[in-house]
Amino acid sequence: MKIVTTVALLLLLCLPATVALSGNGSTVTAAPGDIALLPCYTDSNVTILTTWMKDGREVSRGGGASPRPPPAGQRVSVLQDGRLNISRVIPEDEGSYLCNSTLPGNNTFRARVVLQVASGPENVSVSISPATALPNGTLITYRGSKVSFECSSFSYPSQQLTWAFRGASSSNESLLSTSGSRLDYSIDNIQPSAQGFYSCRANNTISHQAVNKSTELLVYYAPDRHPECMWAPTEDPTHVQFNCTWFEAYPTPTLQWEKDQDDQGARSTGHVYALGEADNLSVTLNRSMLSDGEMLRCMAKHPTLTPGKEKSCSFILKYPFPEGEPLATALEATSITLTCSESVSVPAANTTWRKGPQQENIVPGLKYFLDKNGPVLKLTIRNISKDDEGVYFCRSENPLAVRELEVYLTVRTSSAYTGAIIGVLIAALVVGSGAVLAKTVYSRRHRICLGSGFGQLDEDRGDVLSLVESDDEQIFQDAVPQLPPLTNGNHTTLVQIHRMPSSDHEDADTADTSPRQQEETVQSGETVDLVTF
Repeated sequence: MKIVTTVALLLLLCLPATVALSGNGSTVTAAPGDIALLPCYTDSNVTILTTWMKDGREVSRGGGASPRPPPAGQRVSVLQDGRLNISRVIPEDEGSYLCNSTLPGNNTFRARVVLQVASGPENVSVSISPATALPNGTLITYRGSKVSFECSSFSYPSQQLTWAFRGASSSNESLLSTSGSRLDYSIDNIQPSAQGFYSCRANNTISHQAVNKSTELLVYYAPDRHPECMWAPTEDPTHVQFNCTWFEAYPTPTLQWEKDQDDQGARSTGHVYALGEADNLSVTLNRSMLSDGEMLRCMAKHPTLTPGKEKSCSFILKYPFPEGEPLATALEATSITLTCSESVSVPAANTTWRKGPQQENIVPGLKYFLDKNGPVLKLTIRNISKDDEGVYFCRSENPLAVRELEVYLTVRTSSAYTGAIIGVLIAALVVGSGAVLAKTVYSRRHRICLGSGFGQLDEDRGDVLSLVESDDEQIFQDAVPQLPPLTNGNHTTLVQIHRMPSSDHEDADTADTSPRQQEETVQSGETVDLVTF
């Protein structure tokens, strides 16, 4: 009986299969712990008897009209439709399975099914540093930083990791990929163009299961320069508009106009005039809110600036101070230019010339000409008359105050200068007369010193004074004899002149003395000259 049964089974196996799958047949993928169902015959209306084998070894048998439930604790069983049911799949279940199904009419169906055990990707982790997380999960970094990107994941049996980037105006761009369990990527000196979404994709190469983690990265930056502070005039001269601009910052900065307080050298924030999140902030202030010497400051705050390192611009408010000559004099029928300058006011003052106590506006024309060159304002008055005489005001006004320079113009006629001309001529005459007298006295000084006085300066009496030369100086201390007075009332003084002998080294020219001189030399010891003074 056993022999008959064995022969019948062999004949059944040798019968040609009515349905066969070519190649490797179908493939089933299951994760560890899942339930895997391996199909054999697809017609569910047919009850068949199926045998499943793996690596030439029977795994399970079942099916048919009266299937038996699998024993307790058995993970593998054959369902009524011939499918192989594997519960709680483990990696060892992976492999190629062969199914043999007996169809009605003793027809045999064979099929090959491949079971793949795969898991993951699992534990996908993404890290970007240095970066700070915002409340919504977005990461921020600062321009110029070196940013590192790390991605890790686990997949069985293998995986593919890929870093991708999508900017504001670009599609997904693959940056780097690997088949390992970790992928690192970095950017040196990151710039705003690198701002966007960074994603790490982990793909199981067997199950083709994929996990994608994406993070938005923002690149913050701010300009190195300070804000720009400016002012603009308004229709009302007592008001002024202050503007503060700080462009090319991301995100938008916070600007603040404030009154700066100086507390013993320590700068602190005083009254805040305006505050806003913008790259351009304006505020309008009136005269009552401003004072001389006050510092007005615009503070720029930004996430890239640490506390105490904020950028700012400021200026110190100053009253106007016009300067010029307070007095001016002009000759009738001529022209004169009055000059006024104002360069210290902050904000810059508006300077004008006005005339008269009522400060009437001066309109340029044939009579008046106004010339402004920087801080200097000149007023030229043509064809001056007595009507132009009076007070003129150089008026400077800025939003803080009004300051005036008073200039008084005196107009003189041509007759008014006659007395001055006569005075100049008289002064010149006196000076000339004194010079002539001084020259005369100087030329007659020897007579004045000898007692003649000024009365005889012009009298030439022909007095003769003979002087002799001597190589040896001798001092005569004897009293000079005085002759009796003559009839003219003057004294006659006897002056004795002695010629002293010449030295041995006297020039040879002495020998050539004229006979008359030689005679006088012989008689010099007895000569007496009378000199009358």
